[in-house]
Amino acid sequence: MASNNVNVRITGTLKSHLQQQTGPSGLYDNASEYVRDLIRRDLQTRQQAWSWLQDQLEPALRADETAFTMVSANDVIARNEKP
Repeated sequence: MASNNVNVRITGTLKSHLQQQTGPSGLYDNASEYVRDLIRRDLQTRQQAWSWLQDQLEPALRADETAFTMVSANDVIARNEKP
């Protein structure tokens, strides 16, 4: 399998944070391990958010059409303006 490299320039506060997370005093041996872990976490967070959204929408998608009430955009705006 061919390896694709990605080079990223990190400076300032981001570089300081990266240095704290890597090496002898950090949780990761090197920057590559840290970045891979961040990407994995991002993918997991996105998957969790998608699963949550599906769980929230599923009851409405399965509901009978008679369970819904027709409202206008103005109705929704008025409802959301109430304190």
